[in-house]
Amino acid sequence: MSKHIRREIAALKKEILGLGAAVEEILYKAVKSLEERDKALSEQVLEEDSAIDQMEVEIEEDCLKVLALHQPVAIDLRLIISILKINNDLERVGDLAVNIAERSAFLATREKIDIPLDFMKMADISRDMLKKSLDALVTEDPKIAHDVCGMDDEVDAINREMYMTIQEGIRSNPARLESLIHLLSVSRHLERIADLATNVAEDVIYMIEGEIVRHKVEKYM
Repeated sequence: MSKHIRREIAALKKEILGLGAAVEEILYKAVKSLEERDKALSEQVLEEDSAIDQMEVEIEEDCLKVLALHQPVAIDLRLIISILKINNDLERVGDLAVNIAERSAFLATREKIDIPLDFMKMADISRDMLKKSLDALVTEDPKIAHDVCGMDDEVDAINREMYMTIQEGIRSNPARLESLIHLLSVSRHLERIADLATNVAEDVIYMIEGEIVRHKVEKYM
């Protein structure tokens, strides 16, 4: 690998880490706004999403530029392809954080529903999955990426518990149906974010090992 493409790839890794950090931050803010019924914080998430969209566009353009100028092969090519895919997944996580913030803004204007729903735990696991996936990318460590894939089961289990809890809440308090549906949507968004973090980890595995592991559930069990 020439020093020029090495420098370009290092810059791409730095950019994708910056996007990941920004996405983790607005996800945290979105769930915090929900937990604290803070409408102003939820609106802040909506305002910050445009910066994430711009970062995603810039990373894509930079990846395409490296492909065009250097025509990389083997692991360098897989790395750039993986960054392109991860870039898209991170932007989608940002969109889901916005969706959570929108639910939060609505719920802040309604009477609080007193049922045990630990959204912050789901968000913390999902954010940790994102962080570890990106760490695996930068350090090119497939073990970390494989570990992330196994973490998704915990988020799925919490999502199922929340579904049952909200279902019971609808039966016992049908007058609050609209608010409960918004809470169910938050749980589904967080579960989807964990899925996207798993996608990132799978892309890292492909980058390092050259193996496509999507749908190979047995690898994570």
